[in-house]
Amino acid sequence: MKYKISLNGKVYEIEVERGEVVVTDEYEEVSPVAAPAPAVAPAPAVAPDPAKTADGKPVTAPFPGTILDVLVKEGEWVSGGQPLLIIEAMKMENEIVSPGSGTVTQIKTAAGASVSTGDELLKIRL
Repeated sequence: MKYKISLNGKVYEIEVERGEVVVTDEYEEVSPVAAPAPAVAPAPAVAPDPAKTADGKPVTAPFPGTILDVLVKEGEWVSGGQPLLIIEAMKMENEIVSPGSGTVTQIKTAAGASVSTGDELLKIRL
């Protein structure tokens, strides 16, 4: 069986037969030259939807469950990764955390409420 092995910038061609290894060739590894990347025009800037940014970014339920506790209040400043709510799903308590730092502008749920995947729980102006 013949193999090519690259080691420390050199390529070795070896042949293995019944436990014996014979180096048949050795040469410097040649890096292929990449073709220049085609010029790509920058994507046009898209203005944010004022309806979505005016009152904040929605935080949605990632799975169905029951809201056990809302840990923040409207108008409260939150940091990225800070727990916002606790949802019980399949007898497990799961923290829903803030996607970024900002102000809670609207809370759309309460303790005891049942939620489905994708339901809007609250909004944060980032």
